[in-house]
Amino acid sequence: MMACSYFAKDLPRLLRQKSAKNWEKYNVLELRGATMGIIGYGDIGRACAILAKAYGMKVVALRRKPKLSMFDPYCDQVYGNEDISKLMEESDYVVVAAPLTEATKGLVSRDVLSHAKKDAVIINVGRGPIIDEAALIDALQSGSLKGAGLDVTAIEPLPADSPLWELDNVLLSPHSMDNTATFELESTEFFVNENLPRFVRGMDLLNPVDKSAGY
Repeated sequence: MMACSYFAKDLPRLLRQKSAKNWEKYNVLELRGATMGIIGYGDIGRACAILAKAYGMKVVALRRKPKLSMFDPYCDQVYGNEDISKLMEESDYVVVAAPLTEATKGLVSRDVLSHAKKDAVIINVGRGPIIDEAALIDALQSGSLKGAGLDVTAIEPLPADSPLWELDNVLLSPHSMDNTATFELESTEFFVNENLPRFVRGMDLLNPVDKSAGY
């Protein structure tokens, strides 16, 4: 939601005006009524949907098994992967929250990006290689996309010669959106208090990995 607000309120302009001591009013965009498209509607994607709904946004989602979210109260429409172009055409903000697998690598291709709204913002909190980064850069440079908020990139750390560093319409963070003071403690407590006792007792574990799916 920070990335959505960054572009909706034009935070770079605010910072420029503050630096110039320029008190100039301008119109900003509301998130209310805008559409958030979520590619990868797992735990992270659904958490984004919950926040988006709190802002009054419409939510459309994409997942391998759309039937699993048909009655999700936070999702207005759910598509299968074959309908990714539809999601792009409908979304003002596209959040990529999918895991990186053979099936999702390059999922947001040049062709898929060509279906995005002209003023769309791409936000990637999943994995960098899910998006064709060269195509994304071209779209950002040409203005066919309004902007991008990237917590992940195809190569990490992001090389110093990447054009992403120089683009004013890109918000970058160093793969740190889960790097909170309590994250590792909470993960350890979950293992010690939940899954370890289950393993000792021969019970089903929580959050199992599906090796065939890749996550």
